[in-house]
Amino acid sequence: MCLGIPREVKLLENRVAMTPAGVRRLVEASVQILVERGAGRNAGFSDGDYRKAGARIVATAREVWKADLVLKVKEPQPQEYRFFRPGLILFTFLHLAACPVLARELLRKKVNAIAYESVKDSHGEFPILAPMSDIAGCLSALIGANYLRRDLGGKGTLLSAIGLGGTGHVTILGAGHVGQNALRVAHGLGATVTIFDRNSEKLDRLSTSYPERLQTARDSAELPEILKRTDLLIGAVLVSGQSPPKIVSKKMVKLMESGSVIVDVSIDQGGCIETMRPTTLKDPVFEKFGILHFGVTNIPSLVPRTATEALSHATLPYVMKLAGGGSIK
Repeated sequence: MCLGIPREVKLLENRVAMTPAGVRRLVEASVQILVERGAGRNAGFSDGDYRKAGARIVATAREVWKADLVLKVKEPQPQEYRFFRPGLILFTFLHLAACPVLARELLRKKVNAIAYESVKDSHGEFPILAPMSDIAGCLSALIGANYLRRDLGGKGTLLSAIGLGGTGHVTILGAGHVGQNALRVAHGLGATVTIFDRNSEKLDRLSTSYPERLQTARDSAELPEILKRTDLLIGAVLVSGQSPPKIVSKKMVKLMESGSVIVDVSIDQGGCIETMRPTTLKDPVFEKFGILHFGVTNIPSLVPRTATEALSHATLPYVMKLAGGGSIK
C-alpha cells in the first residue's frame, strides 16, 4: 500500500500527521510513504528527516493525495475536496457534526473516511482523541489565564492568590480529558475551580485528588450564580459524533463580569456556549457582551512538536493495520 502525508492547509495548523520515527516503522513494514514537501517543517521535522526514515518527498499535494491511504491531522479544507475519489482511505480528524458540507462531499465522492475522534478501543475509550484533548485542556487554562491580562482586554485578574488577595475563579464544563487537564493546570496556577459533570463518580475522584480550592457540581441550575463570580469559563463538553448541547446561554454569559474570558474547547464540534463561534490562531479572540471569547478549533497546533509526537504515537497502531489491509475496528 502507498500512504500519503500532505502538508496541512488549515490556517496556522502546524502539526503533521506522522513523525519521521513513525514513518520509519511503516517503511520497515513495507509501506511506501509519500510526504509533501515541507509537511513537517512547522513541527520541527525536516524533509531530510523523512528521507532518512525512508519516505519519498513529493512537490505537490496532488501527488500525495494519489496514495491509497491519506493520513492527515485536521479535517480536509475546501481546496482539498478536489482530491477526493472513490476508494480513497482517509484517516484524520473530521468533526463532521460541525461540517455538514464536508460530510456530503465525502459521501458524494465515496471516500472511505475514518475519523480519529470516533475510534474507540476495547474499553470504550477514545485513544486518538485523548492525547489531543489532554493538550487542549492544559492549554485552555494557560490561554484563559493569559487573556485575563488587562493589556489583552481582560479584567486584569491573576488566578494565583497574592498576599491577602483571593484567588481567581475558573469554571469548567465537563470532567473528561479536556476538563481534567484544564483543572490540573488551573489548580496548579493557584485558582479556585468549579467543575461541572453529570458523572458523580468522576467528581468524587476529583474531590479526593484536589481537597482544596475545588468545588464540584452536577446541577446546571447552579451555573448562573457561579458564573457571576467566574473569571475564566472553559467549555469541555464532548458528545461523541454530535454537537454538544449549549450549556451556557446568552443570558448566562451576560451575568459574567466584564473582562472575563471564555475558552470553548468543544467549538470544533459546534461548541457548548451559545455566544461562541469558531476563530483561528490568526484572529483568536472576539468580544461579546464585554466577555472575551476564544474559539480556536485547533488549539494543540500551538505546541505542534508535542502534539505531533503524541498524535503519531496514538495513530501508528491503527495506521499499521490499515496499511496492511486490515480493519481498525
